[in-house]
Amino acid sequence: MKKPIELIIKVFLLKDIKTEETSAQICKLIDKVLILDDNYKIFHNENKFKNYCFDMLYPIEKDKVYKKDCIYTFKIRTIDESLCSYIISMLKNEYTDEMKVLTICKRILPKKHIESIHSITPIVVKFDSGYWKEHSNIDRLEKRIRENLIKKYNEFYNTKIDEDFELFTVITINNKKPIATKYKDITLLGDKINFKVADNKQAQDIINFAIGTGIGEMNSRGLGFINYRWL
Repeated sequence: MKKPIELIIKVFLLKDIKTEETSAQICKLIDKVLILDDNYKIFHNENKFKNYCFDMLYPIEKDKVYKKDCIYTFKIRTIDESLCSYIISMLKNEYTDEMKVLTICKRILPKKHIESIHSITPIVVKFDSGYWKEHSNIDRLEKRIRENLIKKYNEFYNTKIDEDFELFTVITINNKKPIATKYKDITLLGDKINFKVADNKQAQDIINFAIGTGIGEMNSRGLGFINYRWL
């Protein structure tokens, strides 16, 4: 089983960026390099799992505005070694109107027994009838998150795992109100969630995979990036 790869990207801001615009600006930077190659341009435009995710700029600004002429970092994670190599080679010294890449540091995340995970960026699960709390319950949310993860895992490894296993033992929603994220002309509603991970091999394999791909939907747009606590 592949280990998640983490890229720590240091950037210099050429303009102020509001917190709510950060994901869109990081997307702009990543998308710019993906469309430089014919194969990755197809990959970028396809409606398929991208198997990478990213977080926000750090350090966080108290006034929710990242400052022009300052240096920040963000992380990209993936499970795809070829994609990682391409991003490293093409993202060096790349820039947009808002930010310029200074350095990229790569590390392989070790596979250890995971006790729990928590979302750094909101987890979004899209239901036809809207935000899940308005029409459903946490059990259905968990079911969709689980199905999405297993589908990603099966597709990436070209397998079909036995789905009769416990994945999470406890789920806790950390926000009282949904967290809004702007995407193009719509607003997506998501949640910051903590998960206790089950103590079985299949659950551990799936969650180690999820560290590199994100949880929920639209991970390549900056949603569902998770951190973890080892046992």
